[in-house]
Amino acid sequence: MKIHSVFDPEFARYGRVMSGYDLEPLLATLEAVSPMPETGTAYVAEQPELMALPVAKALSDRAFGGLPVELGWCNGRNTKLNCLEYHRSSELNLGTEDFILLLGRREDMTDGYLDTTTVAAFRVPAGTLIELYASTLHFAPCSAAPGRGFKVLVVLPHGTNLAKPEIVPQNDEDRLLWARNKWLLAHAESAQAARGAAVRLRGENLDLAADLCK
Repeated sequence: MKIHSVFDPEFARYGRVMSGYDLEPLLATLEAVSPMPETGTAYVAEQPELMALPVAKALSDRAFGGLPVELGWCNGRNTKLNCLEYHRSSELNLGTEDFILLLGRREDMTDGYLDTTTVAAFRVPAGTLIELYASTLHFAPCSAAPGRGFKVLVVLPHGTNLAKPEIVPQNDEDRLLWARNKWLLAHAESAQAARGAAVRLRGENLDLAADLCK
């Protein structure tokens, strides 16, 4: 699978590289306070030490136009697609080292399903702040080198990814709601599908492991 850079023109359909923010405190704090799992991935929606940084207010005021935000993280080791999700908002990511995102677009969904052949891979260099648009399908980051992990900052509107509201589905999209402000498309091979998530990814469960060895 070809792995693009977020600095390539192809990324413009999914998001953008951001500038003008003091990233060093975010990177240093993320490295210091967030653990690296031995296997798999771990996610925390809101990390107090990240929230206390002055740049957190700058991200709230400028990147989200004054909306309350949460600064958390997703750390671990991963090479597979497994799922894709979307929010009603952009998401910001920043890594302490290179990581790869597998991305799709809501526009490519047909009747609530997405073919995994439409998914593209993008490398995000360490220390690069990116915005993923609300129309971009994404999920857990992937490792950028064999045996390496990742520590990735996740900035979202406050409350995102917490417990979902209790609803009686009235349309097809309601069946995708997996957490607060999180709609999930699972692959049949994923752990989320085993827990009842809607299986809406058709095709191969993409795995970058072989590509990382090239």
